[in-house]
Amino acid sequence: MLNTMRRHGVTLAIFAAGTTALSAAVYTLTKGTIAEQAAIVQKKLLDQVIPSDLYDNDLAKECYLVTNEAILGNKQPRRLYLARKNGEPVAAALETTALDGYSGAIHLLVGTDFHGTVLGTRVTEHHETPGLGDKIETRISDWITYFSGKKITSDNDPKWAVKKDGGEFDQFTGATITPRAVVNATKRTAVFMQQIPQQLSNYPRCGDE
Repeated sequence: MLNTMRRHGVTLAIFAAGTTALSAAVYTLTKGTIAEQAAIVQKKLLDQVIPSDLYDNDLAKECYLVTNEAILGNKQPRRLYLARKNGEPVAAALETTALDGYSGAIHLLVGTDFHGTVLGTRVTEHHETPGLGDKIETRISDWITYFSGKKITSDNDPKWAVKKDGGEFDQFTGATITPRAVVNATKRTAVFMQQIPQQLSNYPRCGDE
């Protein structure tokens, strides 16, 4: 009985060691590919919120960490990707969060220039109701593309609201809370982004925190 248990124990240990070694080998062989695919996805998303013809630097390599709970939705540092043309800052994409979605937080990436014009907004994560609030996704609806080219003059600009609140943005049939949250978060972020060039030296680079 004891010998049998020992044999099983040895077999189990050998199996565990082999599995661990195999997992390590697979990770080593695939981590480069995974990183490349992540970079491609990131570049594709950034190009949706900042047109690639506006800048000539590598956005992913000029990343800063911005903290502003009141504007960006929480206390966590949010990534800001700075776009330059001939060395001069021309635009940026900033992660932000609308905390007041119907089903909780809606995470966004907002691209703007530094004069109040939104270049693009995309949802990166949400839990809104399928068939209603999920129209904020481009795979469901083109609603969110309406932000591109819209200019904001101040944080109380009356145009920056859903039509039910007197603004110019459509709400969804049976779902006003979700688009209202996205409009307000994009508005707050666009106003905040106008001060980025002056504040840039206050923000640490990604990886330096």
